[in-house]
Amino acid sequence: MAVILLVRHGENDYVKKGLMAGRLPGVHLNKNGQKQAQALADKLVGAPVKAIYSSPLERAMETAEPIARILSLDIMPRPGLIEIDIGEWQDQKLKGLRRQKIWKIVSSAPSRMKFPGGETFAEAQIRICKEIDMLSRQYEPKDLVICVSHADPIRLAVAYFLGLPLDLFQRLSIAPASISVLDLGEMGSRLLTLNYEISFTLPKA
Repeated sequence: MAVILLVRHGENDYVKKGLMAGRLPGVHLNKNGQKQAQALADKLVGAPVKAIYSSPLERAMETAEPIARILSLDIMPRPGLIEIDIGEWQDQKLKGLRRQKIWKIVSSAPSRMKFPGGETFAEAQIRICKEIDMLSRQYEPKDLVICVSHADPIRLAVAYFLGLPLDLFQRLSIAPASISVLDLGEMGSRLLTLNYEISFTLPKA
C-alpha cells in the first residue's frame, strides 16, 4: 500500500470572503492560491511520485496542475476526493450559518450532522477513506501517491486512519496548500506529516 500525500487546494476568494463553496462550480484559485500551487510544485521537484489524483473541482485541479507539470504526470480526477456535499449551505455566508442552532451540532457533535439537502460527515468520511484505501492498494509499499482534496475530507481521512473519533476530527488543522502524509499498511497506518505549509517558506514580496 502506498504512502499518500494529502494536498489541500490553494487559497480562493470564497475562503477569504467567508463563503461556503461546497461543490459549487467555477470556484478558482486566486493569485495567492496560484502562487501556493506553484510553491507546492517547486517543493516536490524530483519526488518519486507514482500518480496524482484530484478532486474534480476547479480549485483542486488547478492546485494539481503545476505539480503534474513539474513531475511529468497526468492528473486523474476522482469524484471520491470531492468536497463534502453541504447541500443548501452551498454559497452561503459562514457568519450567518454560525447563528443557526444546527451549527452547535457541526461544532460539537459532527457525527450526528447531516447538511440540509447534503451528506453527513460520516458518509463523507466513508467515501474518501474507501477512495484512498482503494487507490493505495494499486501501488507497492512506500510508493508515493498524491491526492488533492479539501480541508474537511482530509481531516476526516486523517482521523479515520489514526483511529480518532469522528467528533474530534475538527481539532486537526489543514491549511490551504498544505501537505499531510499517511503511510498506509495492512497492519495499520501512520501519520508522517500533518499540515505542512509550503507557504511558510515563501519569501515576503
